[in-house]
Amino acid sequence: MARKLAAGNWKMNGTRAALEELSALAQAHPDPSVDILICPPATLVQTAAATVANGPIQIGGQDCHAQASGAHTGDISAEMLLDAGATSVILGHSERREDHGESSDDVNAKTRAAHAAGLVAIVCVGESLSQREAANTLDIIGEQLATSLPDGCTAANTVVAYEPIWAIGTGKVPTTEQIDEVHDFIRARMIRRFGENEGRAIPLLYGGSVKTDNAAEIFATDNVDGALVGGASLKATDFSPIIKALEGKA
Repeated sequence: MARKLAAGNWKMNGTRAALEELSALAQAHPDPSVDILICPPATLVQTAAATVANGPIQIGGQDCHAQASGAHTGDISAEMLLDAGATSVILGHSERREDHGESSDDVNAKTRAAHAAGLVAIVCVGESLSQREAANTLDIIGEQLATSLPDGCTAANTVVAYEPIWAIGTGKVPTTEQIDEVHDFIRARMIRRFGENEGRAIPLLYGGSVKTDNAAEIFATDNVDGALVGGASLKATDFSPIIKALEGKA
């Protein structure tokens, strides 16, 4: 079975004062039965990793460059994230795909870089509202999976996060039937490509307006192994109930 993971994506939010939330979260979950990951802005990765050192919370990055080093002003390599104390990195988030024009080929290259550095790659896929309304969701997800994920993905180095673009930060949440359909589809694709054992063990996260009041219902869905949470991960008091809901499934 896939391990359970509660991951928080702080996006472009937070200064050093926000790291108090990490301490509060660690105190609320001193011995969690699920993995907990916080991905703060790059400016906070090293300090965040030091804040939670030897505790139950891991720290990740929000993006990395496909190259290990070079003339890429403003970019951060996977090796740099690892050196700063990160264990994982989010790749292919819809905000990167849309705001920065990243293609699935770009995500593939970044995923290979993350694997080479020893980071877990959290690869995001998801459809737009127009694609959902045109009944193209599974075609879009299938193409993104095929192109974004390189060969050699395992349960130890890869997590897949389904984030319908139309549900991110909008308060709109797919029905449990819609989430179930997509996650079952992704699981089948993982098994077909990476084999029965690895395909079943690769964690599949759901992301998109996950809140305290809907987390338990979402986690009750088959093949949902956790969540990639945005705004609700910024405060320990908001994120902690989501973690507890996931622990109820573990």
